[in-house]
Amino acid sequence: MKPGRPIPPLVLSAKEKAELEKTVRQRTAAHSNVQRAHVILLCAQGIPNYKVAEQTGISSLSVGRWRKRFVQDRLSGLLDQPRSGTPRSITDAQVAEVVRTTLEKRPKNATHWSTRSLASKLGFSHDSIARVWKAFGLQPHRHEHFQFSTDPEFVDKVRDVVGLSMSPPQNTVVLCLDEKSQCQALERTQPI
Repeated sequence: MKPGRPIPPLVLSAKEKAELEKTVRQRTAAHSNVQRAHVILLCAQGIPNYKVAEQTGISSLSVGRWRKRFVQDRLSGLLDQPRSGTPRSITDAQVAEVVRTTLEKRPKNATHWSTRSLASKLGFSHDSIARVWKAFGLQPHRHEHFQFSTDPEFVDKVRDVVGLSMSPPQNTVVLCLDEKSQCQALERTQPI
């Protein structure tokens, strides 16, 4: 037996023991959560920290840390605590502005925003714009979304094409062709 400070026994309530055993049996639980629950169950059996460390494959210091956190905070002590790091640099209002600008405004001389063009307009990094777009599922570069035309005569051309399709001249056949070579139109680019 290894010499060391005596460790008080770890006593579990029936509810805590059931919860820890449930966590150990779960196939979809995170490995770290299963390991912590296993450590506490072994400690509750009166097994010393160094033996628990050997059985679980973690250091005896880690076993001591989880035992101490469990004694202090019970089951909630086994949860991950917030980690240190740089605080958020973009506020909720700024996130809303990024989303609003992406969806409602169009850049000059372009059909859609890029992360860099929107970042330079709003004064953020392009990485921040990309994180906001990812969080909200925005993909302005994808063709499934509405695309603005940059052609200044676009409205007049649409009227001509739609007018020809809606009321063609008498005794004529109107054909519509896909102008893209090597591309097959499998679905509409715009909703009906």
